[in-house]
Amino acid sequence: MSQVRIILREKIYRLGAAGDVVSVKPGYARNFLLPQGKAVLATRGKVQEIEHQQRVIGDRRAKELKDLEALKIRMEAVVLEFEAQVGEEGKLFGSVTAQQLADQLAEKGQVVDRRKISLEEPIRSVGEHTVSIRLQGDVTADVKVIVKAID
Repeated sequence: MSQVRIILREKIYRLGAAGDVVSVKPGYARNFLLPQGKAVLATRGKVQEIEHQQRVIGDRRAKELKDLEALKIRMEAVVLEFEAQVGEEGKLFGSVTAQQLADQLAEKGQVVDRRKISLEEPIRSVGEHTVSIRLQGDVTADVKVIVKAID
């Protein structure tokens, strides 16, 4: 049996992802993939075009990752300090929330959406804490937060 080479335009379960060049049986290509627009025939020109697009996307992703790493380094250099009233045993009479962290980061020139700040629960104790900020994908920055008692 002969095979037909096609370029997938979207992800197809057990076949491949968008942009992949795969070989399938002619009937599958002719009766399902091509009519529904899920694939196109793999001519030499189209294959070269897809490879070029994948290189451009890869270069763009590499540049974005480099920029994110630089942002991560700048964010990790920032130290956030808060002063709050303290009760017994070093417990705060309130808490330091993700919104307060985002506001202080913005004052220091690092604008971050509060939803990207990973706080399982607000900070309620005096001392030094580390807070993770999801920048994008799997790139996270750990910011140092210091909470002091008001004298």
